[in-house]
Amino acid sequence: MHNKPIVPTATAEQERSLSVPMSGDDVLLEVKDLSMHFVTRKGLRAHVVSNVRALENVTLAIREGEALGLVGETGCGKTTLGRCIVRAYEPTAGQILYRQRDGAVVDVAQLRKKKLKPYQGEVRLVFQDPYSSLNPRMTLLEIIGEPLLMHGMSSRHDREDKVSELLSKVGLRPEFMRRYPHAFSGGQRQRVSIARALALDPRMVIADEAVSALDVSVRAQILNLLEDLQAESQLTYLMITHDLSVVDYLCQRVAVMYLGRVVELADTQQVYNNPQHPYTEALLSAIPKPDPRLRNSRPRITARGEMPDASNAPSGCPFHTRCAYVKEVCQTEVPPLRETARGQWAACHRAEELALTPI
Repeated sequence: MHNKPIVPTATAEQERSLSVPMSGDDVLLEVKDLSMHFVTRKGLRAHVVSNVRALENVTLAIREGEALGLVGETGCGKTTLGRCIVRAYEPTAGQILYRQRDGAVVDVAQLRKKKLKPYQGEVRLVFQDPYSSLNPRMTLLEIIGEPLLMHGMSSRHDREDKVSELLSKVGLRPEFMRRYPHAFSGGQRQRVSIARALALDPRMVIADEAVSALDVSVRAQILNLLEDLQAESQLTYLMITHDLSVVDYLCQRVAVMYLGRVVELADTQQVYNNPQHPYTEALLSAIPKPDPRLRNSRPRITARGEMPDASNAPSGCPFHTRCAYVKEVCQTEVPPLRETARGQWAACHRAEELALTPI
């Protein structure tokens, strides 16, 4: 048994006509109706036994210079979306529109691998686990310098100078470049991962749970580092996380995902003060309260049961099996992502009539 993504084949004619309109001049990257399906096959004849719909018609835009938080439970499709954006996965359907430095817009989802190199130098990924994302047999010079070498910096002296600069930028001493990853703590390793992501002077960084594996005190240091780097280099962030307190600290907008779909999208404070989707209400209720006297000040709001299997998603609204406000229409019709309040989008049939509890 094995999983294999269902991948469309781009024709040469499609590649020649990749320039398409975007929703705004300030948008750096826009995802339109993006889907990612994984087919599971079994047996000698490779019969299809399941089709996992990891992403289903995801649409969102990321403005240049902003930090957008992407939140949701484990298994909701956050990481899959990030890997589709960097083209580690080839999406099944939809568009990934990217505005290049010269202003031209290309559909990255249709680019062939040999044409992805410039794009993947400008959109970089920081992985969740700093212990497994760094090669233990390579020094920091080799780890951080590898993308430089792959993109044409053949001079070892130039690479050493650049790696020294990058290590200083992320708060590490330049002489550490001769050491191996085992000599560093988890927080230091994540700084190395960030330095590697910054090696090619990217415009956008996708941080996939970049602080979830770290201690709380170290987590604060890494978040402060990301904030400083954004201000210094005008970076655009997609922060993939399950921790809404991280989003509140660093992100201007937040997108909430559930079972492969975006169910709410708005400015961070709008979502925190006026949630429009019942799933968002449950996520906000799960944020720990630092003051013990406030922990029992109001009842905990939880989603019933477990998230359904992505290979056998329920009909209608994907959240209706766990929702406390479910009605008959929720069981039969998929709610579209629509503007339910000014500047706020939600995929809920009852968004306007519900008075959901804010944080």
